[in-house]
Amino acid sequence: MEPLRIGTLGAAKITPGALTKPAREVPEVEVVAVAARDRARAERFARKRGIPTVHDSYEALLADPGVDAVYNPLPNGLHGRWTLAALDAGKHVLCEKPFTANADEAEKVAAAAASSGLVVMEAFHYRYHPLIARVLEILRGGELGSLRRVDTRMCFPLPFPHDIRYQLDLAGGATMDAGCYAIHQARTLAGVEPTVTDARAKCSSPGVDRWLRAELRFSDELTGSVESALMSSRLISLSARVEGERGTLAVTNLTTPQYFHRLVVRDRDPATGTERRRKEHVEGGPTYVYQLRAFAAAVREGAPFPTTPADAVANMKVIDAAYRTAGLEPRQPTPA
Repeated sequence: MEPLRIGTLGAAKITPGALTKPAREVPEVEVVAVAARDRARAERFARKRGIPTVHDSYEALLADPGVDAVYNPLPNGLHGRWTLAALDAGKHVLCEKPFTANADEAEKVAAAAASSGLVVMEAFHYRYHPLIARVLEILRGGELGSLRRVDTRMCFPLPFPHDIRYQLDLAGGATMDAGCYAIHQARTLAGVEPTVTDARAKCSSPGVDRWLRAELRFSDELTGSVESALMSSRLISLSARVEGERGTLAVTNLTTPQYFHRLVVRDRDPATGTERRRKEHVEGGPTYVYQLRAFAAAVREGAPFPTTPADAVANMKVIDAAYRTAGLEPRQPTPA
């Protein structure tokens, strides 16, 4: 087969790590075009990364017959609009998280994706790494027994108040940026959808959360929590902890395990009752390489993948519920 030809909407800071560098390791894809509001910036980006075509507008890139699929790393409030435009143009889409500004918009995009027959993948790249596969193997294999509690955290410092991630009109906020990971990981580890029973937030400006913690209920027997922050007293915390009836599993840095990670399982010896502790290290390369390979396989071969539009809708519903429960409004799409 010919390589899948991808164009990127914008020259966002995430694009080299998420697309152009991984593409060098995935022969099934080729990055062929870039468009940005500032053509000079797009040209510099293209020269540095060997992208052959520069377009003056996003519309021009979507109209390019030499582009099969688009990567959408635009600000949160623009994700839905340009994913829909890409689908209208007959392009497959790899869309950065969060999928859209809110769950209602996510449902519109999911419906459009289903009727188009095109591949739309939300870019939760961690979901394609061998580490999460191993964690789920332990949890689903019954080693810990029935699950009782799932707690996830995604907190890191972003002390730049003018960053787009703090802008309400671009659908910013800690829960949209870091929290969408914590929520997705809690849902993935639990294996069932939660309801939000309580939530508290601290804001950097009216309506924009810099920290949020939500309590979750997955079932009568299984509860949990998610915590996310871009600015809080908890400087850095990238963790997930699962408690079962027979033991616990704790993971540090489930999101980018290629840099570092820690997986610890604790249980009790059934014969002696003494506590056992096991550490595992899961070998694997960059999460974005696995994700890009999975995207190409979905488009070229119809291979299944976990971060589907339906999964994205479910994640956005929890994000919206966390905001409402904390006394904040769900985000809105950026006006055209």
